[in-house]
Amino acid sequence: MRGKLKIIAGVVWVAVFLSIIFVLYSFSNNRKSNLKDEYTGGIDGKGTKLSGYIKDFLFSEKLEEEEKVVTKQQVVQEESAVIDVVEKVSPAVVSIVVKTTDFDFFSGLSTYEGGIGTGFIVDSKGIIVTNSHVVDNPNGEYSIVLKDGRNFKVDKIHLDENSDLAILEISARGLPVVELGDSNDIKVGQKAIAIGNALGQFSNTVTVGVISGIARELQASGGFGDVNTYEDVIQTDAALNPGNSGGPLLNIAGQVVGVNVATTYNADNISFAIPVNTLKPILEGFRKEGRIVKPYIGVSYQMITKEMSILNNLPEGAYIAGVISESPADKAGLSRGDIIKKYNDKELTGKNTLSKYISASKVGDKIELIVDRDGKDISITVTLGESPQNSQ
Repeated sequence: MRGKLKIIAGVVWVAVFLSIIFVLYSFSNNRKSNLKDEYTGGIDGKGTKLSGYIKDFLFSEKLEEEEKVVTKQQVVQEESAVIDVVEKVSPAVVSIVVKTTDFDFFSGLSTYEGGIGTGFIVDSKGIIVTNSHVVDNPNGEYSIVLKDGRNFKVDKIHLDENSDLAILEISARGLPVVELGDSNDIKVGQKAIAIGNALGQFSNTVTVGVISGIARELQASGGFGDVNTYEDVIQTDAALNPGNSGGPLLNIAGQVVGVNVATTYNADNISFAIPVNTLKPILEGFRKEGRIVKPYIGVSYQMITKEMSILNNLPEGAYIAGVISESPADKAGLSRGDIIKKYNDKELTGKNTLSKYISASKVGDKIELIVDRDGKDISITVTLGESPQNSQ
């Protein structure tokens, strides 16, 4: 009797084993022929769900392969997007070359000519934007070189040293142009692409990174020893080198969102750009007037941020370090040591600076300022004048 039971048990176990093998074989073939049924099916073909361990056995390798394919597709798409931006924009990016002549007592006259910075074309009729510190040498003869090798002499230079922007005019027509984006829409972490004349030698050099921060305030170097103070600038880890100054910082749509101003001292992967929205009113005024027309108040100041106000027991706002004689601020009665707290009922903060509000105003506007003077609030009305001209 016991022998019969053993035989029956053995037959049952063999049947169970063969059934499992048949199930695995059936679903393995089914996976190959019909991927949409990867996670369903049964030996009867009616859609019975597989147990978790069988699914892992059958499909883990397939899922890993598909994940690798998806990741590879994402990388290829991202690279393709960057390439598309470069091909679209680089024809409108120019190298700026300066020629200077110096006299040395021992060697006599000497001439230097070389790349000094970058610019980008904003009007097909020969209007180019760059940084003012790139083209501020009154003894220099400037020219620009297009990607296709064409060379044009710069006929006129219009400087706005306060914003470190300049507009150049050349005698050319039918030029490729960039598209201006909206720097108010940029987000930390989004893709950033810089194109420039790296080290003044390597034109149309492309670097890629992300937007690392916004609304920064700092002192920065253009790379050739010049130092400027900037407000409300964009921070990026896209590598910028001497010669990149004045070039475009782009989003993944190929729109200019900033004007590169190179790096700070002793900084790695920390670069900065002037928001393109700072350029827009300057460019608009230039197109109307043929020159840079900017509102002007006539003070030097330092922003007192919220943190500084707490530490020093001072109100948040713009601390007036100096007032230019005969300026609108001088005529209105502003004094050194005053702290401007409000500009037409708008509070001044680390992000909403005095220059930001002035840039958004127009020449002739009457502005009511709330000023802290010796601990007391007073109201002062100032009429904005026109910023002194800087042209070459």
